Amino acid sequence: MSILESVETLVIGSGPGGYVAALRSSQLGMKTAIVERSQLGGVCTNVGCIPSKALIAESHRYELLRSFNLADAASSFKNAQDFKQGIVTKQAGGVRYLLNHAGVSILEGEARLVDEHTAVIEHAGQEQTISFKYAILATGSRPIELKAFPVGGRVLSSTEALSLPEVPASLVVIGGGYIGVELGQMFAKFGTKVTILEGGEQVLPGFEADLVVPVVRQLKADGINLITGATAENVVQATDSITLHYSINQEQHHVTADYVLVTIGRKPNTDGKLGLERIGLPVTGRGLIATDEQCRTAIPHIFAIGDITAGPALAHKASYEAKVAAEAIAGLPSAVDYRAMPLVVFSEPELSSVGLSETEAKANAIPAVIGKASFGINGRALALREPEGFVKIVADPASGIVMGAQIVGVEASTLISELALAIEMGATVEDLAMTIHPHPTLGEVIMEAAENAVKKMRMNS
Repeated sequence: MSILESVETLVIGSGPGGYVAALRSSQLGMKTAIVERSQLGGVCTNVGCIPSKALIAESHRYELLRSFNLADAASSFKNAQDFKQGIVTKQAGGVRYLLNHAGVSILEGEARLVDEHTAVIEHAGQEQTISFKYAILATGSRPIELKAFPVGGRVLSSTEALSLPEVPASLVVIGGGYIGVELGQMFAKFGTKVTILEGGEQVLPGFEADLVVPVVRQLKADGINLITGATAENVVQATDSITLHYSINQEQHHVTADYVLVTIGRKPNTDGKLGLERIGLPVTGRGLIATDEQCRTAIPHIFAIGDITAGPALAHKASYEAKVAAEAIAGLPSAVDYRAMPLVVFSEPELSSVGLSETEAKANAIPAVIGKASFGINGRALALREPEGFVKIVADPASGIVMGAQIVGVEASTLISELALAIEMGATVEDLAMTIHPHPTLGEVIMEAAENAVKKMRMNS
């Protein structure tokens, strides 16, 4: 086997984990190559985070125009799809520019590990062999398919749903997690009659019930039919419709729509041709790769990041781990610390969380003081006609150090960063309360929640 190229670091996968890893590796002086089998930028850029958020933003604009009788659903959705594709193209081009500018070699094709230091890249019937000193696996994930609901025809995954050429008249979503809620609400705002089936007791499982209440209220206001405690059984496809059969407490029901969207989670891309078994790198029953605090696998010179490792499948988690892995390869003492890893749902109103929740504190008998403040009396929120929601801060009652925070409300996705920083730097609620926040802004709700926590601490001292 002839080696056509040799690099110090080979990155497999070019999503938000892979391309950030390649950039950091190159910045640290290592000869680096990155392999991508499909589209540069990975799922997030092309068929995930970026296109979904573009369409969600467009659905809000459409809803506003419709309130002034200025919107036509068909033309607006086409315009939204064109806008979305423009954003995707620009972002993917930006990834390529950054990699080229950093001197990273971009290899198109599917990587197959043949031994611990060699990979074969297959593309268009040709093979290229590359040797590496270190490898960073960043192969991402794909939507989980159910045997009873194979993707095809009128059964969609999130990938197909984001590329529909026209607004469906009706849609059934299997799974009330963040993807199902985000996309279901987006289509509902464009005029689709949406039904969401969730197997648990509430949509957005994992978030505290009080945070979910304002979202559920808005979902219902958008005309979405929420069915919880439901088990999807099977589908029957017709020429112009599809019928989903489901059960609640063994009682049979059905609903007919234009499409069924399956959003029950994602599966790590550690199978297929990658060759982990060939090189003796084990995976768990869920297909995940175990790593240490520097993202190092059981094979010390091979690292794994992102959706193929334990923890939530988040683009920013992958990017964070990417820097740690590249820096570890360079000999720096970097290590992961997930205490300040935010979670965000781009619903209306938005949801975000970081660190310890009130529920977790109670379940684990961790002493905590809770500071809350509402958007309902915030001048900026009222001016935006977005008074729903609140900020909740969880702090240590003795020291006041911020241990966690949750937000439901307008711009929760942006506001959570201040609280993530507070956790990262070991700030106290008094630090937040004494920080001067400009008026009138949404950030004042964080300040007020911190002030309320301080008051509670003083009362209990």
